Amino acid sequence: MKGPMMRALSGAAALSLAVAAAPLIAQAPQGPNDADLMNDAASTGDVLTYGMGPQAYRFSTLKAIDTSNVSKLVPAFAASLGGEKQRGQEAQPIVYDGTIYVTGSYSRVFAFDARTGEEKWQYDARLPDGIMPCCDVVNRGAAIYGDKIIFATLDARLVALNRNTGKVIWNKQIADYKEGYSATAAPLIVKGMVITGNSGGEFGVVGAVEARDVNTGELIWHRPVIEGHMGTLKGKDNGITGKLNATWTGDLWKSGGGATWLGGTYDPETNLLFFGTGNPAPWNSHLRPGDNLYTASTLAIDPDTGVIKWHFQTTPHDGWDFDGVNEFIPFDATINGKPMKLGAKADRNGYFFVLDRTNGKFISASKFVMQTTWANGFNKNGKPNYIPEGRPPAPGEGKGKPVFASPSFLGGKNWMPMAYSQDTGLFYIPSNDWGMDIWNEPIAYKKGAAYLGAGFTIKSIAEDHIGALRAMDPKTGKIVWEYKNKAPLWGGVLTTGGNLVFTGTPEGYLKAFDAKTGQELWKFQTGSGVVGSPVTWEQDGEQYVAVMSGWGGAVPLWGGEVAKSFKDINQGGALWVFKLPK
Repeated sequence: MKGPMMRALSGAAALSLAVAAAPLIAQAPQGPNDADLMNDAASTGDVLTYGMGPQAYRFSTLKAIDTSNVSKLVPAFAASLGGEKQRGQEAQPIVYDGTIYVTGSYSRVFAFDARTGEEKWQYDARLPDGIMPCCDVVNRGAAIYGDKIIFATLDARLVALNRNTGKVIWNKQIADYKEGYSATAAPLIVKGMVITGNSGGEFGVVGAVEARDVNTGELIWHRPVIEGHMGTLKGKDNGITGKLNATWTGDLWKSGGGATWLGGTYDPETNLLFFGTGNPAPWNSHLRPGDNLYTASTLAIDPDTGVIKWHFQTTPHDGWDFDGVNEFIPFDATINGKPMKLGAKADRNGYFFVLDRTNGKFISASKFVMQTTWANGFNKNGKPNYIPEGRPPAPGEGKGKPVFASPSFLGGKNWMPMAYSQDTGLFYIPSNDWGMDIWNEPIAYKKGAAYLGAGFTIKSIAEDHIGALRAMDPKTGKIVWEYKNKAPLWGGVLTTGGNLVFTGTPEGYLKAFDAKTGQELWKFQTGSGVVGSPVTWEQDGEQYVAVMSGWGGAVPLWGGEVAKSFKDINQGGALWVFKLPK
Protein backbone atom coordinates (compact mmCIF):
# COMPACT_ATOMS: atom_id res chain seq x y z
CA MET A 1 0.00 0.00 0.00
CA LYS A 2 2.93 2.30 0.56
CA GLY A 3 3.54 3.00 -3.11
CA PRO A 4 -0.08 3.78 -4.12
CA MET A 5 -0.72 5.74 -0.93
CA MET A 6 2.40 7.89 -1.43
CA ARG A 7 1.53 8.47 -5.08
CA ALA A 8 -1.99 9.52 -4.10
CA LEU A 9 -0.71 11.89 -1.43
CA SER A 10 1.88 13.39 -3.75
CA GLY A 11 -0.81 13.76 -6.42
CA ALA A 12 -3.10 15.50 -3.96
CA ALA A 13 -0.27 17.80 -2.89
CA ALA A 14 0.45 18.65 -6.49
CA LEU A 15 -3.24 19.33 -7.10
CA SER A 16 -3.48 21.63 -4.07
CA LEU A 17 -0.37 23.49 -5.23
CA ALA A 18 -1.85 23.87 -8.68
CA VAL A 19 -5.11 25.19 -7.23
CA ALA A 20 -3.21 27.60 -5.00
CA ALA A 21 -1.15 28.81 -7.94
CA ALA A 22 -4.12 29.17 -10.28
CA PRO A 23 -4.99 32.74 -9.27
CA LEU A 24 -1.38 33.76 -9.79
CA ILE A 25 -1.32 32.20 -13.23
CA ALA A 26 -4.60 33.88 -14.15
CA GLN A 27 -3.26 37.26 -13.11
CA ALA A 28 -0.04 36.97 -15.09
CA PRO A 29 0.09 39.16 -18.21
CA GLN A 30 -0.87 37.24 -21.33
CA GLY A 31 1.72 38.92 -23.47
CA PRO A 32 4.28 41.72 -23.20
CA ASN A 33 4.64 43.30 -19.74
CA ASP A 34 6.27 46.51 -18.51
CA ALA A 35 9.74 44.95 -18.40
CA ASP A 36 9.37 43.66 -21.96
CA LEU A 37 8.42 47.12 -23.22
CA MET A 38 11.36 48.75 -21.45
CA ASN A 39 13.67 46.12 -22.99
CA ASP A 40 12.31 46.51 -26.51
CA ALA A 41 15.44 48.21 -27.87
CA ALA A 42 17.56 45.21 -26.83
CA SER A 43 15.17 42.43 -27.88
CA THR A 44 15.43 41.53 -31.56
CA GLY A 45 12.66 38.95 -31.94
CA ASP A 46 9.82 41.46 -31.78
CA VAL A 47 8.84 45.13 -32.06
CA LEU A 48 6.80 46.07 -29.00
CA THR A 49 6.86 49.87 -28.90
CA TYR A 50 6.47 52.85 -31.18
CA GLY A 51 10.09 53.83 -31.80
CA MET A 52 11.48 50.34 -31.12
CA GLY A 53 12.13 51.19 -27.47
CA PRO A 54 10.74 53.78 -25.04
CA GLN A 55 13.53 56.21 -26.01
CA ALA A 56 12.52 55.84 -29.69
CA TYR A 57 16.03 55.35 -31.12
CA ARG A 58 14.54 53.36 -34.03
CA PHE A 59 17.81 51.44 -33.94
CA SER A 60 18.18 47.65 -34.11
CA THR A 61 21.35 45.72 -33.34
CA LEU A 62 20.44 43.17 -36.03
CA LYS A 63 23.05 42.88 -38.77
CA ALA A 64 22.20 39.81 -40.83
CA ILE A 65 21.16 42.36 -43.45
CA ASP A 66 24.09 44.71 -43.99
CA THR A 67 25.78 46.90 -46.57
CA SER A 68 27.23 43.87 -48.34
CA ASN A 69 23.95 42.05 -48.99
CA VAL A 70 21.06 44.53 -48.68
CA SER A 71 20.98 44.79 -52.48
CA LYS A 72 19.57 41.23 -52.48
CA LEU A 73 16.57 42.10 -50.30
CA VAL A 74 13.28 40.80 -51.74
CA PRO A 75 9.62 40.85 -50.66
CA ALA A 76 8.51 38.06 -48.35
CA PHE A 77 4.87 39.15 -48.79
CA ALA A 78 2.55 42.14 -49.08
CA ALA A 79 -0.73 42.38 -47.17
CA SER A 80 -3.48 44.73 -48.35
CA LEU A 81 -5.54 46.98 -46.09
CA GLY A 82 -8.31 46.68 -48.68
CA GLY A 83 -11.53 48.63 -48.93
CA GLU A 84 -12.11 52.19 -50.12
CA LYS A 85 -10.44 53.88 -47.15
CA GLN A 86 -7.01 54.26 -48.74
CA ARG A 87 -5.57 57.54 -47.51
CA GLY A 88 -2.23 58.20 -45.82
CA GLN A 89 -0.76 55.13 -44.13
CA GLU A 90 1.65 56.57 -41.55
CA ALA A 91 1.69 53.65 -39.10
CA GLN A 92 4.64 51.80 -37.62
CA PRO A 93 4.05 48.02 -37.29
CA ILE A 94 4.09 46.20 -33.95
CA VAL A 95 5.39 42.60 -34.14
CA TYR A 96 4.78 39.96 -31.47
CA ASP A 97 4.38 36.17 -31.29
CA GLY A 98 4.05 35.61 -35.02
CA THR A 99 1.64 38.48 -35.62
CA ILE A 100 2.12 41.94 -37.16
CA TYR A 101 -0.29 44.62 -35.93
CA VAL A 102 -0.78 47.81 -37.96
CA THR A 103 -3.21 50.69 -37.82
CA GLY A 104 -4.67 52.13 -40.99
CA SER A 105 -6.37 55.29 -42.21
CA TYR A 106 -9.85 55.97 -40.80
CA SER A 107 -8.97 54.42 -37.40
CA ARG A 108 -8.64 50.79 -38.44
CA VAL A 109 -6.49 48.02 -36.92
CA PHE A 110 -5.24 44.89 -38.69
CA ALA A 111 -3.55 41.72 -37.45
CA PHE A 112 -1.54 39.79 -40.04
CA ASP A 113 0.31 36.49 -39.80
CA ALA A 114 3.99 37.47 -39.67
CA ARG A 115 5.03 34.47 -41.80
CA THR A 116 2.38 34.44 -44.51
CA GLY A 117 0.70 37.86 -44.49
CA GLU A 118 -2.71 36.26 -44.03
CA GLU A 119 -5.15 38.54 -42.21
CA LYS A 120 -6.15 37.27 -38.77
CA TRP A 121 -8.65 40.00 -37.88
CA GLN A 122 -9.62 43.59 -38.65
CA TYR A 123 -11.23 46.27 -36.48
CA ASP A 124 -12.96 49.36 -37.89
CA ALA A 125 -13.81 52.17 -35.48
CA ARG A 126 -17.32 53.56 -35.92
CA LEU A 127 -16.45 57.16 -36.66
CA PRO A 128 -19.12 59.88 -36.52
CA ASP A 129 -19.71 62.14 -39.51
CA GLY A 130 -18.49 65.27 -37.73
CA ILE A 131 -14.82 64.45 -37.13
CA MET A 132 -12.41 67.32 -37.87
CA PRO A 133 -8.88 65.99 -38.45
CA CYS A 134 -6.64 68.77 -39.70
CA CYS A 135 -4.13 66.73 -41.66
CA ASP A 136 -5.66 63.62 -43.23
CA VAL A 137 -7.35 60.62 -41.61
CA VAL A 138 -4.07 58.98 -40.58
CA ASN A 139 -3.07 56.88 -37.60
CA ARG A 140 0.57 56.36 -36.60
CA GLY A 141 0.43 53.09 -34.72
CA ALA A 142 -0.74 51.02 -31.79
CA ALA A 143 0.64 49.91 -28.44
CA ILE A 144 0.73 46.35 -27.10
CA TYR A 145 0.44 45.20 -23.49
CA GLY A 146 -0.58 41.80 -22.15
CA ASP A 147 -3.54 40.61 -24.19
CA LYS A 148 -4.30 44.10 -25.52
CA ILE A 149 -3.68 46.20 -28.60
CA ILE A 150 -4.41 49.87 -27.81
CA PHE A 151 -4.83 52.71 -30.30
CA ALA A 152 -6.35 56.19 -30.64
CA THR A 153 -9.17 57.18 -32.99
CA LEU A 154 -10.03 60.22 -35.09
CA ASP A 155 -13.01 61.01 -32.83
CA ALA A 156 -10.62 61.37 -29.88
CA ARG A 157 -11.10 58.01 -28.22
CA LEU A 158 -8.69 55.40 -26.87
CA VAL A 159 -9.61 51.79 -27.61
CA ALA A 160 -8.18 48.54 -26.23
CA LEU A 161 -8.70 45.40 -28.33
CA ASN A 162 -7.96 41.77 -27.55
CA ARG A 163 -4.80 41.11 -29.57
CA ASN A 164 -5.94 37.57 -30.48
CA THR A 165 -9.48 38.35 -31.59
CA GLY A 166 -9.76 42.11 -32.22
CA LYS A 167 -12.72 42.33 -29.81
CA VAL A 168 -13.12 45.51 -27.75
CA ILE A 169 -11.94 45.29 -24.12
CA TRP A 170 -12.48 48.96 -23.23
CA ASN A 171 -13.22 52.19 -25.10
CA LYS A 172 -12.70 55.62 -23.50
CA GLN A 173 -13.26 59.18 -24.67
CA ILE A 174 -10.15 61.41 -24.53
CA ALA A 175 -11.89 64.65 -25.55
CA ASP A 176 -14.90 65.98 -27.48
CA TYR A 177 -14.43 65.71 -31.25
CA LYS A 178 -17.19 68.30 -31.74
CA GLU A 179 -14.83 70.92 -30.30
CA GLY A 180 -12.14 70.02 -32.85
CA TYR A 181 -10.26 67.37 -30.88
CA SER A 182 -8.95 64.23 -32.56
CA ALA A 183 -6.17 61.70 -31.93
CA THR A 184 -3.66 60.12 -34.31
CA ALA A 185 -0.53 59.24 -32.28
CA ALA A 186 0.61 55.83 -31.11
CA PRO A 187 0.12 55.48 -27.33
CA LEU A 188 3.10 55.08 -24.98
CA ILE A 189 2.86 52.54 -22.13
CA VAL A 190 4.87 53.18 -18.97
CA LYS A 191 4.41 51.49 -15.57
CA GLY A 192 1.08 49.97 -16.51
CA MET A 193 -0.25 53.31 -17.75
CA VAL A 194 -1.25 54.33 -21.28
CA ILE A 195 0.21 57.80 -21.90
CA THR A 196 -1.43 59.80 -24.71
CA GLY A 197 -1.76 63.32 -26.07
CA ASN A 198 -4.37 64.97 -28.27
CA SER A 199 -4.74 66.57 -31.70
CA GLY A 200 -6.64 69.63 -32.88
CA GLY A 201 -4.36 72.65 -32.54
CA GLU A 202 -5.93 74.35 -35.57
CA PHE A 203 -9.27 74.51 -33.70
CA GLY A 204 -8.12 76.37 -30.59
CA VAL A 205 -8.24 73.29 -28.39
CA VAL A 206 -6.06 72.93 -25.29
CA GLY A 207 -3.19 70.46 -25.60
CA ALA A 208 -2.84 67.90 -22.83
CA VAL A 209 -1.05 64.73 -21.78
CA GLU A 210 -2.85 62.11 -19.75
CA ALA A 211 -2.31 58.67 -18.22
CA ARG A 212 -4.85 55.85 -18.01
CA ASP A 213 -4.82 52.42 -16.41
CA VAL A 214 -3.80 50.00 -19.14
CA ASN A 215 -6.23 47.32 -17.93
CA THR A 216 -9.34 49.44 -17.46
CA GLY A 217 -8.79 52.68 -19.37
CA GLU A 218 -9.66 54.70 -16.27
CA LEU A 219 -8.00 58.12 -16.01
CA ILE A 220 -5.10 58.42 -13.55
CA TRP A 221 -3.80 61.91 -14.29
CA HIS A 222 -4.43 64.71 -16.77
CA ARG A 223 -1.99 67.52 -17.51
CA PRO A 224 -2.99 70.44 -19.76
CA VAL A 225 0.09 72.02 -21.38
CA ILE A 226 -1.18 75.61 -21.57
CA GLU A 227 -0.50 77.76 -18.52
CA GLY A 228 -3.49 78.50 -16.30
CA HIS A 229 -5.28 75.15 -16.73
CA MET A 230 -5.70 72.80 -13.76
CA GLY A 231 -4.15 69.35 -13.78
CA THR A 232 -5.68 66.37 -12.00
CA LEU A 233 -4.34 63.27 -10.24
CA LYS A 234 -6.69 60.44 -9.23
CA GLY A 235 -9.72 62.67 -9.61
CA LYS A 236 -8.37 65.57 -7.54
CA ASP A 237 -6.84 68.93 -8.47
CA ASN A 238 -3.08 68.68 -8.93
CA GLY A 239 -1.97 72.27 -9.51
CA ILE A 240 -2.33 74.57 -12.50
CA THR A 241 0.12 74.43 -15.37
CA GLY A 242 2.62 77.28 -15.22
CA LYS A 243 1.41 80.60 -13.81
CA LEU A 244 -1.84 82.21 -14.91
CA ASN A 245 -1.33 85.11 -17.37
CA ALA A 246 2.45 84.97 -17.12
CA THR A 247 2.85 84.65 -20.92
CA TRP A 248 -0.76 84.91 -22.14
CA THR A 249 -2.91 88.05 -21.92
CA GLY A 250 -6.53 88.07 -20.80
CA ASP A 251 -8.46 84.87 -21.50
CA LEU A 252 -6.47 83.81 -24.56
CA TRP A 253 -5.02 80.86 -22.62
CA LYS A 254 -8.47 79.25 -22.60
CA SER A 255 -8.18 78.45 -26.34
CA GLY A 256 -4.40 78.45 -26.58
CA GLY A 257 -3.66 75.41 -28.74
CA GLY A 258 -0.49 73.48 -27.96
CA ALA A 259 -1.88 70.09 -29.07
CA THR A 260 0.34 67.15 -28.11
CA TRP A 261 -0.48 65.31 -31.32
CA LEU A 262 2.67 63.24 -31.89
CA GLY A 263 2.92 61.32 -28.60
CA GLY A 264 6.02 61.06 -26.45
CA THR A 265 9.16 59.21 -25.43
CA TYR A 266 10.28 57.91 -22.03
CA ASP A 267 13.67 57.76 -20.35
CA PRO A 268 13.78 55.10 -17.58
CA GLU A 269 17.09 56.49 -16.34
CA THR A 270 15.64 59.86 -15.32
CA ASN A 271 12.04 58.59 -15.02
CA LEU A 272 10.81 61.36 -17.31
CA LEU A 273 8.28 61.47 -20.12
CA PHE A 274 9.14 63.83 -22.97
CA PHE A 275 6.23 65.33 -24.92
CA GLY A 276 6.32 68.05 -27.54
CA THR A 277 3.60 70.66 -27.84
CA GLY A 278 2.08 72.20 -30.94
CA ASN A 279 1.41 75.69 -32.23
CA PRO A 280 -0.33 78.38 -30.21
CA ALA A 281 -3.78 79.41 -31.40
CA PRO A 282 -4.46 81.38 -33.46
CA TRP A 283 -1.54 81.42 -35.92
CA ASN A 284 -1.77 85.23 -36.00
CA SER A 285 0.82 86.04 -33.34
CA HIS A 286 -0.24 89.70 -33.03
CA LEU A 287 -3.48 88.59 -31.38
CA ARG A 288 -1.66 86.89 -28.46
CA PRO A 289 1.31 88.90 -27.11
CA GLY A 290 3.88 86.98 -25.07
CA ASP A 291 5.84 83.74 -25.29
CA ASN A 292 2.60 81.71 -25.01
CA LEU A 293 3.85 78.88 -22.81
CA TYR A 294 3.91 75.97 -23.09
CA THR A 295 3.28 75.92 -26.85
CA ALA A 296 6.02 74.96 -29.34
CA SER A 297 7.96 73.35 -26.49
CA THR A 298 9.41 70.13 -25.16
CA LEU A 299 8.08 69.18 -21.73
CA ALA A 300 9.59 66.75 -19.21
CA ILE A 301 6.78 65.18 -17.19
CA ASP A 302 6.84 62.95 -14.09
CA PRO A 303 4.98 59.79 -15.18
CA ASP A 304 3.84 59.08 -11.63
CA THR A 305 2.10 62.41 -11.04
CA GLY A 306 1.74 64.25 -14.36
CA VAL A 307 3.72 67.20 -12.99
CA ILE A 308 5.91 69.15 -15.45
CA LYS A 309 9.53 69.01 -14.26
CA TRP A 310 11.08 71.27 -16.91
CA HIS A 311 10.33 72.81 -20.26
CA PHE A 312 12.23 74.22 -23.23
CA GLN A 313 10.45 76.40 -25.77
CA THR A 314 11.90 76.05 -29.26
CA THR A 315 9.79 78.82 -30.88
CA PRO A 316 8.61 81.44 -28.35
CA HIS A 317 5.64 83.49 -29.61
CA ASP A 318 5.35 81.29 -32.69
CA GLY A 319 3.95 83.08 -35.75
CA TRP A 320 4.62 80.43 -38.43
CA ASP A 321 2.86 77.27 -37.15
CA PHE A 322 6.17 75.74 -36.07
CA ASP A 323 4.73 73.02 -33.85
CA GLY A 324 7.25 71.77 -31.31
CA VAL A 325 5.79 68.27 -31.17
CA ASN A 326 8.75 66.43 -32.68
CA GLU A 327 10.17 63.53 -30.72
CA PHE A 328 12.82 64.20 -28.05
CA ILE A 329 15.29 61.30 -28.03
CA PRO A 330 17.40 60.66 -24.91
CA PHE A 331 21.06 59.77 -25.53
CA ASP A 332 24.42 59.96 -23.79
CA ALA A 333 27.51 61.65 -25.20
CA THR A 334 30.77 63.21 -24.14
CA ILE A 335 31.01 66.88 -25.13
CA ASN A 336 34.19 68.87 -24.43
CA GLY A 337 35.46 65.98 -22.35
CA LYS A 338 32.35 65.87 -20.14
CA PRO A 339 30.00 62.84 -20.17
CA MET A 340 26.43 64.14 -20.36
CA LYS A 341 22.86 62.86 -20.25
CA LEU A 342 21.34 64.57 -23.26
CA GLY A 343 18.32 64.61 -25.51
CA ALA A 344 17.94 65.69 -29.13
CA LYS A 345 15.09 67.05 -31.20
CA ALA A 346 14.90 68.09 -34.86
CA ASP A 347 12.30 70.84 -34.73
CA ARG A 348 9.78 72.00 -37.29
CA ASN A 349 11.47 75.44 -37.16
CA GLY A 350 14.58 74.04 -38.92
CA TYR A 351 16.91 73.71 -35.90
CA PHE A 352 18.34 70.58 -34.28
CA PHE A 353 18.38 71.01 -30.50
CA VAL A 354 20.53 69.28 -27.91
CA LEU A 355 19.48 69.72 -24.26
CA ASP A 356 20.54 68.36 -20.89
CA ARG A 357 17.68 65.93 -20.36
CA THR A 358 17.94 66.04 -16.57
CA ASN A 359 17.00 69.72 -16.35
CA GLY A 360 16.22 71.06 -19.85
CA LYS A 361 19.34 73.24 -19.99
CA PHE A 362 20.17 74.43 -23.50
CA ILE A 363 23.33 72.92 -25.04
CA SER A 364 23.12 73.75 -28.74
CA ALA A 365 20.89 74.51 -31.72
CA SER A 366 22.13 73.73 -35.23
CA LYS A 367 20.39 74.45 -38.52
CA PHE A 368 19.59 71.27 -40.45
CA VAL A 369 17.76 72.81 -43.43
CA MET A 370 18.80 75.08 -46.31
CA GLN A 371 17.44 78.29 -44.82
CA THR A 372 15.65 79.72 -41.79
CA THR A 373 14.28 83.18 -42.56
CA TRP A 374 12.48 83.63 -39.24
CA ALA A 375 15.67 83.50 -37.10
CA ASN A 376 19.42 83.35 -37.70
CA GLY A 377 20.38 81.06 -34.86
CA PHE A 378 20.02 80.86 -31.09
CA ASN A 379 21.91 82.72 -28.37
CA LYS A 380 23.74 81.11 -25.45
CA ASN A 381 20.55 81.20 -23.36
CA GLY A 382 18.64 79.16 -25.93
CA LYS A 383 16.58 82.06 -27.28
CA PRO A 384 16.13 82.58 -31.03
CA ASN A 385 17.74 85.52 -32.78
CA TYR A 386 14.60 86.66 -34.57
CA ILE A 387 14.68 88.32 -37.98
CA PRO A 388 11.95 90.97 -37.48
CA GLU A 389 11.00 91.23 -41.14
CA GLY A 390 10.51 87.46 -41.23
CA ARG A 391 7.39 87.65 -39.04
CA PRO A 392 4.05 88.16 -40.82
CA PRO A 393 2.82 91.68 -39.94
CA ALA A 394 -0.47 92.53 -38.25
CA PRO A 395 -3.32 92.45 -40.77
CA GLY A 396 -5.27 95.63 -40.08
CA GLU A 397 -8.81 95.44 -41.51
CA GLY A 398 -8.26 92.64 -44.03
CA LYS A 399 -5.49 90.45 -45.39
CA GLY A 400 -2.09 91.48 -44.08
CA LYS A 401 1.02 91.89 -46.20
CA PRO A 402 2.56 88.53 -47.14
CA VAL A 403 6.13 87.73 -46.17
CA PHE A 404 8.28 84.85 -47.37
CA ALA A 405 9.15 82.42 -44.59
CA SER A 406 11.32 79.31 -44.58
CA PRO A 407 10.85 76.57 -43.54
CA SER A 408 7.20 76.43 -44.55
CA PHE A 409 4.65 75.71 -41.86
CA LEU A 410 4.92 72.01 -42.79
CA GLY A 411 8.35 72.26 -41.24
CA GLY A 412 11.99 71.48 -41.71
CA LYS A 413 10.85 68.20 -40.16
CA ASN A 414 7.22 67.38 -39.61
CA TRP A 415 5.83 64.32 -37.77
CA MET A 416 8.10 61.74 -39.43
CA PRO A 417 10.42 60.30 -36.76
CA MET A 418 14.20 60.42 -37.02
CA ALA A 419 16.50 57.60 -35.90
CA TYR A 420 19.61 57.48 -33.72
CA SER A 421 22.38 54.92 -34.25
CA GLN A 422 24.31 53.86 -31.17
CA ASP A 423 26.98 52.55 -33.55
CA THR A 424 27.67 55.71 -35.54
CA GLY A 425 26.51 58.24 -32.94
CA LEU A 426 24.56 60.03 -35.68
CA PHE A 427 20.93 61.13 -35.94
CA TYR A 428 19.22 60.48 -39.27
CA ILE A 429 16.70 63.24 -39.96
CA PRO A 430 13.99 63.10 -42.66
CA SER A 431 13.84 66.80 -43.56
CA ASN A 432 12.35 69.13 -46.18
CA ASP A 433 13.61 72.33 -47.80
CA TRP A 434 10.69 74.58 -48.69
CA GLY A 435 9.22 77.97 -47.87
CA MET A 436 5.92 79.81 -47.96
CA ASP A 437 4.27 83.15 -48.50
CA ILE A 438 2.34 83.72 -45.27
CA TRP A 439 0.05 86.54 -44.19
CA ASN A 440 -2.13 87.26 -41.18
CA GLU A 441 -5.88 87.86 -41.13
CA PRO A 442 -8.41 88.86 -38.46
CA ILE A 443 -9.95 85.90 -36.61
CA ALA A 444 -12.15 85.29 -33.57
CA TYR A 445 -12.44 82.04 -31.62
CA LYS A 446 -15.54 79.91 -32.13
CA LYS A 447 -15.75 76.47 -30.55
CA GLY A 448 -15.33 73.73 -33.14
CA ALA A 449 -14.28 76.08 -35.96
CA ALA A 450 -10.85 76.51 -37.56
CA TYR A 451 -8.83 79.12 -35.65
CA LEU A 452 -5.94 80.23 -37.86
CA GLY A 453 -5.98 83.94 -38.65
CA ALA A 454 -3.45 83.33 -41.42
CA GLY A 455 -3.16 82.31 -45.05
CA PHE A 456 -0.26 80.72 -46.88
CA THR A 457 1.12 79.36 -50.13
CA ILE A 458 3.90 76.79 -49.97
CA LYS A 459 6.76 77.14 -52.45
CA SER A 460 9.86 75.23 -53.49
CA ILE A 461 13.23 76.82 -52.74
CA ALA A 462 15.51 74.41 -54.64
CA GLU A 463 15.34 73.13 -58.20
CA ASP A 464 16.60 69.62 -57.55
CA HIS A 465 14.79 68.55 -54.37
CA ILE A 466 12.42 69.20 -51.50
CA GLY A 467 13.15 66.18 -49.31
CA ALA A 468 16.55 65.52 -47.78
CA LEU A 469 17.63 62.68 -45.50
CA ARG A 470 20.43 64.14 -43.38
CA ALA A 471 22.90 62.54 -40.98
CA MET A 472 23.60 64.93 -38.09
CA ASP A 473 26.44 64.72 -35.55
CA PRO A 474 24.89 65.91 -32.26
CA LYS A 475 28.29 66.71 -30.76
CA THR A 476 29.27 69.19 -33.47
CA GLY A 477 25.96 70.13 -35.09
CA LYS A 478 27.48 69.27 -38.46
CA ILE A 479 25.68 67.46 -41.27
CA VAL A 480 27.82 64.42 -42.11
CA TRP A 481 25.96 63.46 -45.29
CA GLU A 482 22.67 64.08 -47.07
CA TYR A 483 20.53 62.37 -49.66
CA LYS A 484 18.25 64.66 -51.69
CA ASN A 485 14.81 63.57 -52.91
CA LYS A 486 12.62 65.30 -55.51
CA ALA A 487 9.40 64.95 -53.50
CA PRO A 488 9.03 65.85 -49.81
CA LEU A 489 10.09 63.16 -47.36
CA TRP A 490 7.15 62.23 -45.15
CA GLY A 491 8.06 58.85 -43.62
CA GLY A 492 10.02 57.64 -40.62
CA VAL A 493 13.59 56.30 -40.47
CA LEU A 494 15.14 53.04 -39.24
CA THR A 495 18.83 52.37 -38.63
CA THR A 496 20.52 49.04 -37.87
CA GLY A 497 23.68 47.34 -36.66
CA GLY A 498 24.25 46.34 -40.29
CA ASN A 499 25.35 49.95 -40.92
CA LEU A 500 22.09 50.66 -42.73
CA VAL A 501 19.49 53.42 -42.78
CA PHE A 502 16.02 52.74 -44.23
CA THR A 503 13.38 55.27 -45.21
CA GLY A 504 10.61 55.63 -47.77
CA THR A 505 9.72 58.22 -50.42
CA PRO A 506 6.42 59.53 -51.85
CA GLU A 507 7.53 58.20 -55.23
CA GLY A 508 6.84 54.73 -53.78
CA TYR A 509 10.29 53.49 -52.83
CA LEU A 510 11.61 51.98 -49.66
CA LYS A 511 15.34 52.73 -49.75
CA ALA A 512 18.44 51.60 -47.87
CA PHE A 513 21.56 53.73 -47.37
CA ASP A 514 25.02 53.24 -45.92
CA ALA A 515 24.74 54.74 -42.42
CA LYS A 516 28.26 56.19 -42.52
CA THR A 517 28.40 57.57 -46.07
CA GLY A 518 24.81 58.01 -47.24
CA GLN A 519 25.37 55.91 -50.36
CA GLU A 520 22.11 54.49 -51.69
CA LEU A 521 22.41 50.69 -51.70
CA TRP A 522 18.90 49.37 -52.46
CA LYS A 523 15.39 50.44 -53.36
CA PHE A 524 12.06 48.73 -53.96
CA GLN A 525 8.92 50.16 -55.57
CA THR A 526 5.87 49.47 -53.36
CA GLY A 527 3.25 50.87 -55.72
CA SER A 528 2.24 53.87 -53.60
CA GLY A 529 3.99 56.57 -51.61
CA VAL A 530 5.78 55.39 -48.46
CA VAL A 531 4.97 57.63 -45.49
CA GLY A 532 5.14 54.98 -42.76
CA SER A 533 7.96 54.10 -40.37
CA PRO A 534 10.00 50.95 -41.16
CA VAL A 535 10.91 48.34 -38.53
CA THR A 536 13.07 45.22 -38.39
CA TRP A 537 13.05 42.03 -36.32
CA GLU A 538 14.36 38.45 -36.28
CA GLN A 539 12.05 35.51 -37.00
CA ASP A 540 12.87 31.85 -37.61
CA GLY A 541 16.56 32.74 -37.77
CA GLU A 542 16.11 35.41 -40.45
CA GLN A 543 16.00 39.22 -40.32
CA TYR A 544 12.89 40.91 -41.67
CA VAL A 545 12.14 44.54 -42.59
CA ALA A 546 8.59 45.89 -42.83
CA VAL A 547 6.97 49.18 -43.83
CA MET A 548 3.50 50.52 -44.62
CA SER A 549 2.86 51.88 -48.11
CA GLY A 550 0.07 54.35 -48.90
CA TRP A 551 0.40 57.97 -50.02
CA GLY A 552 -1.33 60.70 -48.05
CA GLY A 553 -0.89 62.86 -44.97
CA ALA A 554 -0.65 66.64 -44.83
CA VAL A 555 1.33 67.31 -48.04
CA PRO A 556 -1.42 66.57 -50.61
CA LEU A 557 -3.96 68.43 -48.44
CA TRP A 558 -1.97 71.54 -47.49
CA GLY A 559 0.95 71.63 -49.91
CA GLY A 560 -0.45 74.07 -52.50
CA GLU A 561 1.81 74.41 -55.54
CA VAL A 562 4.15 71.79 -54.10
CA ALA A 563 1.32 69.27 -53.79
CA LYS A 564 0.31 69.81 -57.44
CA SER A 565 3.76 68.61 -58.49
CA PHE A 566 3.01 65.18 -57.00
CA LYS A 567 -0.73 64.90 -57.62
CA ASP A 568 -0.30 61.75 -59.73
CA ILE A 569 1.04 59.58 -56.91
CA ASN A 570 -1.46 56.76 -56.39
CA GLN A 571 -3.02 56.13 -53.01
CA GLY A 572 -2.76 52.68 -51.49
CA GLY A 573 -2.80 50.63 -48.35
CA ALA A 574 -0.42 47.71 -47.92
CA LEU A 575 2.05 46.23 -45.46
CA TRP A 576 5.27 45.20 -47.23
CA VAL A 577 7.64 42.72 -45.57
CA PHE A 578 11.16 41.97 -46.88
CA LYS A 579 13.97 39.50 -46.20
CA LEU A 580 17.04 38.02 -47.85
CA PRO A 581 16.43 35.04 -50.16
CA LYS A 582 17.52 31.67 -48.78
